Amino acid sequence: MEKLFKLKQFGTNTRTEIIAGLTTFFTMAYIIFVNPSILKLAGTADNPFNPSGIFVATIISAAVGTLIMAFVANVPYALAPGMGLNAFFTFTVCGVMGFTWQTALAMVFICGVINIIITVTGFRKTIIKSLPRVLQNAIGAGIGLFIAYIGVKDAGLLQFTSDPFTYSFFGNTATSVPPDGTIVAGSGAVPAFVPFSNPAVILALVGVILMIVLLVRKVKGAILIGIVATTVIGVIMIACGVNPQTLFSGNTDASGNLITTASGFFHSISITPSSIASSLSGIKDTAFKLDFGGLVADPGKTMLALTAIIAFILTDIFDALGTFIGTGRRAGIFDANDEKLLTEGRGIKSRLDRALFADLSATIVGSLFGTSNTTTYVESSAGIAEGGRTGLTSVVTALMFVLCLLLAPIIGLVPSAATAPALIVVGVMMIVSIADIDWHNFEEAAVAFLAAVMMPFSYSITNGIAFGFIFYAIIKLVRGKAKEIHPVMAVFTVLFILNFVLQAVYLH
Repeated sequence: MEKLFKLKQFGTNTRTEIIAGLTTFFTMAYIIFVNPSILKLAGTADNPFNPSGIFVATIISAAVGTLIMAFVANVPYALAPGMGLNAFFTFTVCGVMGFTWQTALAMVFICGVINIIITVTGFRKTIIKSLPRVLQNAIGAGIGLFIAYIGVKDAGLLQFTSDPFTYSFFGNTATSVPPDGTIVAGSGAVPAFVPFSNPAVILALVGVILMIVLLVRKVKGAILIGIVATTVIGVIMIACGVNPQTLFSGNTDASGNLITTASGFFHSISITPSSIASSLSGIKDTAFKLDFGGLVADPGKTMLALTAIIAFILTDIFDALGTFIGTGRRAGIFDANDEKLLTEGRGIKSRLDRALFADLSATIVGSLFGTSNTTTYVESSAGIAEGGRTGLTSVVTALMFVLCLLLAPIIGLVPSAATAPALIVVGVMMIVSIADIDWHNFEEAAVAFLAAVMMPFSYSITNGIAFGFIFYAIIKLVRGKAKEIHPVMAVFTVLFILNFVLQAVYLH
């Protein structure tokens, strides 16, 4: 292990890396159940998108991508199909634009290839060097806010009230009253705390308190201990019949179906050869189904396809870049020597270069097997907070994903109420980079604030970076400091604006 991952060089050990890998896995394991439940909506009655196949594709892309990250880059990051990207794939590309899921997979593949070329040619390196320090600090703080918001939402602490006529349905609205499709709400949706009578919410709050106490007491493995302890408390609650519909209604089985009762929950834990074979067989319906012909079949939709591909490319580039910059530098994963190698070396030699390459390789693998863009998960910061510093952390996470092919019901035992607290406390740890911003300088404060808060507000790292780029350029232009805008940053600012304009024109 030492020779392969250089544990001593990076100030870690095998035990710490294993704990970090398990922690990362449990904070992101929800994706193997959630991803099929979202992507299956991209199918139609005549052209179904098999959720069992998506389930297997999700695990394959996560395991392969994370192993590439481990052995190519030797960094503690895990990958899986990205939340937000899967929604864009389903509701925008397949829903609003009207492309089949096979054509959408072809777009994802093209996105991966283009971004690999961008990385291999060194252009991504230029992008990193073009980022002003204020944006780098804002990205780290914004990701802290973003991951904390994910935790608050997954903990079930929020409820949203929508004004009349400010929402629409996507899904099965014709055969169900009320409709059971996805609700797309407008700005009339107002968040508020839920009543703290919900058992799942109480469990999540217990988890937050437990993890904070353990961290304050400097207990090694505090986050993982908190996840396991909270899960055990939850299982005891459901065994005692404490309103199981509320406590575990967010859990799904391998086919993406909601588990809403105690008996259904415990039945889902059973593992039989037939259930395993049934889950694995679905991959034949999704693997290698890419339809490139669908991109040119209708010339009138060429611009729509281009809009989708641009959105995929920009998100792939800046989601991963933002995660690495926001977490890696603060933790010392990408240290001064690595940064020097990045800026002065040729080829893919630095850990950050190799990490970016691994991230994009996973997108190609995922598209081939039948899932949307695979990206580096910001939840990796939970494992980093536990001390993960090398690829051994990623190997442990990847092996856990592989086990999910056989043990998915057991992994489903961990409720979001147990993992959400981990994201909240990690958000606290990551917000520290906000202290490096000069808040007394309004030019810098405006850019940093908009870049940081737009991440949780829009539920997208890329949107936050886009606002940071755009307003940085605007401020420099009106101040007569256009020369301070790096040419590469100027190009991407234009692309971000173009992407927003195209979406406004074609997706209204």
